[in-house]
Order: sequence, then C-alpha cells, then structure tokens
Amino acid sequence: MVHGHIRREAVSDQLFALLRDRILGGELPPGSPLTAERDLAAEFGVNRHAVREAVKRLQQARLVEVSHGGRTLVLDWRRSAGLDLAVGIAAADGGPSVEELARDALEMRACIGADAARLCALRCSGQAAARIVEAAGRYARSGPDLVELAAADIAWWRLIVEGSGNVAYLLAFNSLVDGALPVAHVPDDLRTAELLDVETHLRLAAHIEAREAAAAERLARELLSRSVPAAHRKAVR
Repeated sequence: MVHGHIRREAVSDQLFALLRDRILGGELPPGSPLTAERDLAAEFGVNRHAVREAVKRLQQARLVEVSHGGRTLVLDWRRSAGLDLAVGIAAADGGPSVEELARDALEMRACIGADAARLCALRCSGQAAARIVEAAGRYARSGPDLVELAAADIAWWRLIVEGSGNVAYLLAFNSLVDGALPVAHVPDDLRTAELLDVETHLRLAAHIEAREAAAAERLARELLSRSVPAAHRKAVR
C-alpha cells in the first residue's frame, strides 16, 4: 500500500477504509497492536480526532478491540465481524474478491429465501398468504420485460420474508435488495431463467397458502439456486 497524505474531505472515512484494508489484507494480522494514534496522524497528515473517529468505526465493525492494558488490538475479522462488513468489503484491497462476495451473497440469498418460505408457510396469517398468492398472480401477468419482472419478484419475495416473521432475515433481505451486498454479478442467463419461471413462483405461493412448509422450502431453494453459477450450486443444496 502506498503511504502518504490523504484527501481532506471525509478524512475519518478514508482513514477507516485504509485501516480496514490493512486488516483484511493481513498487513495488520489478528492479535497485533493497531498502529499508534500519533503515528497514524503523522503518517497521513491528519489530526488525532480523525484518527479516533476512524478507530471508533473499526471497533464498531469488530475489527479491533481495546485491551485491558489500553492497547488497541486487531481482531480476527472472520470470527468477530458481522454482515455489515460486507457493505464496504468489496472495495477493499485485501480480503475476499468481489466475485467471491457475489457468490457468497447468492448462496446466502438461496438459503435465507428457502427458510423464509418454510417459516412463512408455518407462521403467516391467512391474509398474508392470500396477498402472496395474489402477488404471484400479478407476477405471472408481468413481463416479459425483465426489469418489470425483477421489480415484481422483489415485491413478492418481500411479502414472503415479512410473512416469515424473522426480523434478521428481513434486514438481510433489505441489504440484498438495496445493493449493500454485491449480488449484481449474476450471469444474465441464470437470472433470466429464475425470473421467467413463472410456474414455480405460482407453485411456491400455493405451497405457502396450503401450509406445506417442507415443500415450500424445497421449491424456494430450487428457484433461488438457479441464479447461483453452476460451479457453486452444490454449496447451497
């Protein structure tokens, strides 16, 4: 990494990203002390307030912790960090690549979607089930424009995830939909195959309405796994 002064705007944000990259890339390995505050300020030509703000964000991301002796130690991010780290990790110089993150997000999408469908069949109200069936019908009448189908698909899956009653799944769904997690690298042919399978959407809605949880989970996993590149599908089945 090239050292030196950084831009004056959003100094703490830039410094956080630089230190995050050093941790993810292994330049600052787990258990090592974080570079001293005064040294970081001198290295990058910033004031110590900006350094403290950056370190605070590292703590919030569970990349570092302050030890009993007062030293700031680097954590093993694979054991300590949460899903929120994936929001910025794709731009990091070290750690998983964008392609790896895209694969991981797609696998997570298939797993969460499958279990959300199962829970929705078990937990959702009759009214919610009826809305899911109705939305599946609207989906069947959408398209063939893929942009229109994609929007209808998101709206339909939101009903299912909300119907699952699992807030953690809902927050993960929001991150996926809002693009906070890198799932844009789905091959067009795979995404198209999923979106154009109207029959499976209708069958899944019917399983949820009929309270057939196991069948709903199986079908949801099959549908969502279609957007996972073939080389990686085994991991989500």
